[in-house]
Amino acid sequence: MKKGNVYGSFGILPKEEMLEVKQNFQRLNIGIPKESSFQENRIAITPSAVSLLTHNGHKIIIESEAGNQANFSDEEYSKSGAKIVFSKEEVYQSDIIVKIEPPTKSELKLLKKGQQLISAIQLKTRDKEYFDTLLKKNITSLAIEKIKDKEGKLSLLRCMGEIAGTTSLLIASEYLSNVNEGKGLLLGSITGVSPTDIVIIGAGTVGEFAARTAIGLGANVRVFDNSLSRLRRLQQSLNQRISTSTIQPKSLRKALMRADVAIGALRTGEGRTPCVVSDEMVEGMKEGSVIIDVSIDHGGCFETSEVTSHKSPTFIKHDVIHYCVPNIPSRVARTSSIAICNIISPILLQIGEEGGLDNLIKQDRGVRSGVYTFKSMMTNKTLSNLFHFPYKDLDLIITAI
Repeated sequence: MKKGNVYGSFGILPKEEMLEVKQNFQRLNIGIPKESSFQENRIAITPSAVSLLTHNGHKIIIESEAGNQANFSDEEYSKSGAKIVFSKEEVYQSDIIVKIEPPTKSELKLLKKGQQLISAIQLKTRDKEYFDTLLKKNITSLAIEKIKDKEGKLSLLRCMGEIAGTTSLLIASEYLSNVNEGKGLLLGSITGVSPTDIVIIGAGTVGEFAARTAIGLGANVRVFDNSLSRLRRLQQSLNQRISTSTIQPKSLRKALMRADVAIGALRTGEGRTPCVVSDEMVEGMKEGSVIIDVSIDHGGCFETSEVTSHKSPTFIKHDVIHYCVPNIPSRVARTSSIAICNIISPILLQIGEEGGLDNLIKQDRGVRSGVYTFKSMMTNKTLSNLFHFPYKDLDLIITAI
């Protein structure tokens, strides 16, 4: 191992001193393949994180052009210490594979026995064969959207919700303007002109940041949610009183009739998002108004919603513009990549410092909550019940590590 400084959780230390502090330190071999899933423009590790990891003695292999869609070039990664390769097969020879989307079926074939996988799980798009392959290959799999922080919060979902909520208002502003043949309205207000009316359905993270952005622009905001505690928490977070209501058809219909923009931001656990806005309600909205259904990732909360793409993002129904693109954070891929990297890179550093992922799983309950296959064992109860795999309690397994 080269001499030099190391930037770990202990601060800046000479590597030989770092090894004295952490006797179990493990040099990681990390592979970053290019994302091949539809509409995925993000990358899990940024060049600055690569520099940090390589300074800590780890090896990073990145598939060529993996960061292009997030405006990170191969040259930036190379200068940061990564090895750029032109074969996905070569990337998959690494001990740890880190990516955003779950591996595709062709990528599953490239996984080698005993590898470790850090990626999203996206339960609704996976089948039994996917998990069966991971178990047969003894893959330890860590779902990034299930990892919890020290406060017990789902860090990835929180930061992606912040991005989606903020971006949804910026998208709405685009489609209200003349540039996109909208009504020519400014989203917000100026002196002497009535502000635009925004209806937000859902008071979670997406709804909170959509409301925060709308208020900052000077719009009139009304938020609907069936949870009084979420509505109360939203007002406390915004530190001001805004119009809130439980989801009642009559009051929701009235609000939508006045709305210039409606944001669908409902989210309910693992199931489908409840469809709370009927076709009739949409028909009663103003001509040229805009619907941004952020909940389309989970089915959508508008009856008129249909999945669209970044290349063809909108359609018009009942004279209302509908924007129903899944994975809105991928629209701002660079910002989203940095946010994701802020979650993943510290975990990679911890893995090295603790002497491997097994040791970190044993030490860190938040990371442990993201594990769904451990070697040849299914450790996620939901997946076990859904696909009829024998369930193994990870808390019991790690006591024997």
